[in-house]
Amino acid sequence: MESRRPYRLKVRAQRQAATKHRIVQAAVDLHETVGPAQTSISAIADRAGVQRHTVYAHFPDERSLFRACSGHWAATHPLPDIDGLELAAALDRIYEWYEGVETALALFARDARLYPDVTAERERARGQMADRLAAPLGRRKAVRAAVGHATAFDTWRSLVRREGLTRRQAVDAMVAFVAAV
Repeated sequence: MESRRPYRLKVRAQRQAATKHRIVQAAVDLHETVGPAQTSISAIADRAGVQRHTVYAHFPDERSLFRACSGHWAATHPLPDIDGLELAAALDRIYEWYEGVETALALFARDARLYPDVTAERERARGQMADRLAAPLGRRKAVRAAVGHATAFDTWRSLVRREGLTRRQAVDAMVAFVAAV
């Protein structure tokens, strides 16, 4: 009889993990389409095919659910690998990534006030990327600021979406901007 108990616990744990994953995926899907501010626990439960109390059983509060969602989203949409790239190639890769995740990032930016700690973590990661790109260009504060501006989502969005530049033109403009400081 004891040999069956660990098996049942294992199966139950697997079911719980699968339910938790469905909840997180449902929340991510909603965050990407309507944004965190417009995502309710009821909508998450409906999309995951569970009851509201099941969501709360896995995530006692919205903050823990949001952190799980953010972690899942970051794992499935990692920042581009820019190690060893010069500024132009790195910006091209970053801007290509922005093109692929634009809708989600715009919604996350719109709702950033809800979870400032998660927003700060994302910004730190982007800042570290800018630090790595700026390092070979010199130690001047203005150079680092220019590279930071060039790597920002809002910069890409302004240049490409509002001003109508192509990705290549936006990269070239930012490389010239950094070189001018």
